[in-house]
Amino acid sequence: MQRLILGAEALGLRLAPGQVEAFQVYLEGLINWNQKFNLTAITGREQIEIRHFLDSLSVLQAEETHQVLSSPGARAIDIGSGAGFPGIPLAIVYPQAQITLLDATGKKVTFLKHIAQRLCLEGVTAIHGRAEDLAHDPAYREQYDLALARAVAELPVVVEYALPFCRGGGYLVAQRGSDGSAEAQAAQRAIALLGGEMRRIVPVRVPGLPEGPTLVVIRKAGPTPVGYPRRAGMPSKKPL
Repeated sequence: MQRLILGAEALGLRLAPGQVEAFQVYLEGLINWNQKFNLTAITGREQIEIRHFLDSLSVLQAEETHQVLSSPGARAIDIGSGAGFPGIPLAIVYPQAQITLLDATGKKVTFLKHIAQRLCLEGVTAIHGRAEDLAHDPAYREQYDLALARAVAELPVVVEYALPFCRGGGYLVAQRGSDGSAEAQAAQRAIALLGGEMRRIVPVRVPGLPEGPTLVVIRKAGPTPVGYPRRAGMPSKKPL
């Protein structure tokens, strides 16, 4: 795991021995489960460390992510978590954080529950469902200090999925490609309509990746209108 250790240091993060061990357990579990359930197309150990683990940890380059995850009682939600990215790596670094992992694929949620239990991440909850539905449930709507989304869809779609979960003053941190600034500009209408305001664009350099991602940080400035998100499928079919 030397690549992960050094890469984390380049991101300004020193992993404790127990955290490195947890990442090793996570990596082995991901490889083993992937043979049966096709959790991810990235299967090589080196690429898992770079494209999954380090890429997930890169969201800490947005200071808002660290502020929320290190605050007692704060809640975060990882939308479209898949095999646990970025939620599980962040939970390894912040084991006391309250992080909800949401995914629409049952087999992935089964894996998320397994690995959270295996790593004793008591603050992690995995939910099988769609953002378009769960965001209308009062138990989840506008209940989170931080929403995370990693390459889920086009940014206007991500905004519609995620901002309804954020409480006033909370943040959406969306991981985008190198053209994040252009995407953010194209998503301005959706951001304003759904109660958000653009905070900033954070360029990130992930060791081992030729092009670093960008983090689009959006603050929840006002309530999301009750009709959003629209019913399942509509945000992606007709982006705002």
